[in-house]
Amino acid sequence: MPRCLGPCVLPGDPWVNDTMGENAAGSGRRDDVSVGAGRARSEELGAGLQRLGLTRMSARRSDEPGRVASSLELFFDLVFVIAVSVLGSQLHHALSHGDVAGGVLHYAMIFFAIWWAWMGFTWFGTSFATDDWLYRVLTIVQMGGVMVVAAGISEAFNDDDFTLIVAGYVIMRIPMCLQWWRAAVSAPEYRRTATTYAVGIGVVQVLWVGFLALPSALVFPGFVVLMLMEIAVPVVAERRLTTPWHAHHITERYGAFTLIVLGEGLLASTNAIVHALEGHDHVAELILIGVLVLLVTACSWWIYFWPPHHDAIGTLGDSLRYGYLHYLVFAAAAAFSAGVEVEIDRIVGAESLGEVGASFAVTVPIALFLLATWAVAIRGRSRVVDLAILGGALLVLADPVVPLPLVWTAAVMVAIVVVLVRVPAESRHP
Repeated sequence: MPRCLGPCVLPGDPWVNDTMGENAAGSGRRDDVSVGAGRARSEELGAGLQRLGLTRMSARRSDEPGRVASSLELFFDLVFVIAVSVLGSQLHHALSHGDVAGGVLHYAMIFFAIWWAWMGFTWFGTSFATDDWLYRVLTIVQMGGVMVVAAGISEAFNDDDFTLIVAGYVIMRIPMCLQWWRAAVSAPEYRRTATTYAVGIGVVQVLWVGFLALPSALVFPGFVVLMLMEIAVPVVAERRLTTPWHAHHITERYGAFTLIVLGEGLLASTNAIVHALEGHDHVAELILIGVLVLLVTACSWWIYFWPPHHDAIGTLGDSLRYGYLHYLVFAAAAAFSAGVEVEIDRIVGAESLGEVGASFAVTVPIALFLLATWAVAIRGRSRVVDLAILGGALLVLADPVVPLPLVWTAAVMVAIVVVLVRVPAESRHP
């Protein structure tokens, strides 16, 4: 399936694309009248936008040189630090009180809302981003929606009240409908794709509002159905003509979010040392936990950024796999910090899952992070690396049998990094 219509069309005016179908069906010569009309419409649209202080949202080139994340995109990411941190804190409290199933279920559901809203903005931005005032305002509105979601996380965990979560989510998604409508008007060659996105997103948001009226027994099934509808929208919209994503830019954006969730691990490491300095009886063990968490987080960073990610999204199928499986990468990395907090609770004598449960709260997210990272960007580059990561994911689950928590996990992660150092990232199976 073609990724775009080619550099000769993407940066051009809409009138060129409006006449392509006519040229293909006819004698191959441009119809001067149609071209002139298309040019006039293009000039009229451009003049109208200019009067409003806007720019035309033409599709960006997939081979645009020097494309990097903008300051607006990085600013947008900052608000997700808040939401992820609040969500991780609630997961920590749920696990420490023994509510493993409920805590994990609520965490997975709410993390989907955070991740999917970020996904929608990121993939749209790589194809159609502008830097005018309307694009900025709609982005800031989405940031406000993230804050509403963060404010509702506690009620969702404690009272199964998803009202604020849904309200914040809809606030995040409605601006995306408007952005896609704008792209449909400004980039006629992608009108069908953009319109499908706008309609699909809008319909699902109406259904999310109806989700609030479901009885408690249908909350989870209803969530699964709406989740599947959300992730189906890009599949349907991109079926005929894929939007021109920029491989280096999009993977840089994913890398930035990965740093955000890994940062939660660094926060947990710091918290362990803070607890030690507060005069607890287990100073040495707490400091050891802090050091080991830093080591595991650093190894996670090393493993994730070892391969060049841009070559993992060459086709639509590859991009869907890369984008969707990152849910597990992000969720696992963020859950790791909650597991560390549970381990700290165990050490200082607060409520916890017990020694084995607390250890699994740390190691299961690490194992999931390894498997998901391998699936999205590492798989098939080297048989040695494949075995190291897949084997490492299994080995870290043996951590509960080690007398000191996290020691075994840290040793396994270091061993994986040693393998990566000795194997070129570009190598692949023959």
